[in-house]
Amino acid sequence: MAKQNVAEQFVDILARAGVRRMYGVVGDSLNPVVDAIRRTSGIDWIQVRHEEVAAFAAGAEAQLTGTLAACAGSCGPGNLHLINGLYDAHRSMAPVLALASQIPSSEIGLGYFQETHPDQLFQECSHYCELISSPKQMPRLLQTAIQHAIGRGGVSVVALPGDVASEPAPDKAVEHALVTSLPSVRPGDEQIDKLVKLVDRAKRVTLFCGSGTAGAHAEVMEFAERVKAPVGHALRGKEWIQYDNPYDVGMSGLLGYGAAYEATHECDLLILIGTDFPYNAFLPDDVKIVQIDVRPERLGRRSQLDLAVWGDARETLRGLTPRVKAKTDRRFLDKMLKKHADALEGVVKAYTRKVDKHVPIHPEYVASVLDELADDDAVFTVDTGMCNVWAARYLSPNGKRRIIGSFSHGSMANALPQAIGAQFTDRGRQVISMSGDGGFSMLMGDFLTLVQYDLPVKIVLFNNSSLGMVELEMLVAGLPSYGTDNHNPDFAAIARAAGAYGVRVEKPKQLAGALKDAFRHKGPALVDVVTDPNALSIPPKISAEMVSGFALSASKIVLDGGVGRMLQMARSNLRNVPRP
Repeated sequence: MAKQNVAEQFVDILARAGVRRMYGVVGDSLNPVVDAIRRTSGIDWIQVRHEEVAAFAAGAEAQLTGTLAACAGSCGPGNLHLINGLYDAHRSMAPVLALASQIPSSEIGLGYFQETHPDQLFQECSHYCELISSPKQMPRLLQTAIQHAIGRGGVSVVALPGDVASEPAPDKAVEHALVTSLPSVRPGDEQIDKLVKLVDRAKRVTLFCGSGTAGAHAEVMEFAERVKAPVGHALRGKEWIQYDNPYDVGMSGLLGYGAAYEATHECDLLILIGTDFPYNAFLPDDVKIVQIDVRPERLGRRSQLDLAVWGDARETLRGLTPRVKAKTDRRFLDKMLKKHADALEGVVKAYTRKVDKHVPIHPEYVASVLDELADDDAVFTVDTGMCNVWAARYLSPNGKRRIIGSFSHGSMANALPQAIGAQFTDRGRQVISMSGDGGFSMLMGDFLTLVQYDLPVKIVLFNNSSLGMVELEMLVAGLPSYGTDNHNPDFAAIARAAGAYGVRVEKPKQLAGALKDAFRHKGPALVDVVTDPNALSIPPKISAEMVSGFALSASKIVLDGGVGRMLQMARSNLRNVPRP
């Protein structure tokens, strides 16, 4: 048997850690690793057109599977292109291993062609970032990087010079068993005791949930029933907590709707569960607050806490619920459920009024029809900007659907690249990219990746020929919109020219049929929907402090977008409210 080189050993360790593909653009310093992938079964090289796409795709794959994903870039400019997608993966706690190949080791520090220092450049968007300067560092350094990415949830970066990758691997390299799954984290008894006392003393308890409640839906519902608590959520908590939730009062924050804001401000105990909700202007400062999180560094960094609880949501609630006294007074819960339903009744009219005749098409209408026609287990990837609003207000979670976006990093152009990674995990599962025209055109080159690999991603393009969220931000600041208009082509024609299915929709009556045809098509498809640029959105509660960094406006051109099928759920939940 031929002796392994470092690149082969590198690839072999990734395959043993569960990596099934590596996304990237090949280049000279990366050639030994790509060639090793070519000769290794169980792991594939996925050629994309831009390394930023590679990082976004790997991040989406990791979020869907919960396992390690990988991407790579060649030396200098190649791996620099990874950085934005890696920031997104890191802030989304997606376990990603990034290979930043490096110039020849003998030339580092001498101003060589394409020289950069990835071991320094990627420090801020990774838990671990190191240079392999000698074959003797393998495989321990790579194994350490893998365990940082998996164990801490985020990115690890390994810089590897091309010449080192080609050298023979050490004869007696030290290898150890890889940790590829996470433990449960239970709070100490003292913290549970304190939390029990706070809950028992409170008359009005509200739960506000984030993505940390993944896998804890049943526990949250059981606790909410025991203490008669309304349950609100942040955007990243929507897919995990909103479905089958008789205590739902909607979402707070910049894209919020319903009564979540009131529920968090009118309680006397607010419990934040698995959320790093960043907008403290939407959080109260005059109620007792408890935060439960598996990441201790997040405890208390958004609001002043009366109790910080270090533990994961499921284990904490399992220890807490049996010990708290069951509450019988539903008045606060019922009041919030009614406020929630009333709020949705009010805003839904904006989306229902003559939408079947409105041209350009209401984007709210597009999102509502999309929600109804999409598969029950569809994966939605959502561009930052107005697409975030329509996804937050119209996509109905059910415990099987997934919604992925750049919700923490807030990058443009994320939806198409994330759809690539999502579709590679399962070609038979419906993957829908809710793309804005600005985001799609930014990384449009990788539409060709869909065609090259015949990935059946469906792109629903919300084409309002503008950077809608930025335009709204300018309105808020009292500025005229400038530099926000996009002179767009017929994107459907571009899709057809690339060899994919493409259709352009300009009238509401064409929409449902166009979506159905695209969904039936076996390969990649793009539905270019011309939408109303004046259809914008505002949060349910606004103040001067909330203006900074987000679009708020009282202008007459602003429509308060509706909420689709969520109104049906709110009405259904109202049936549980006792009538006098």
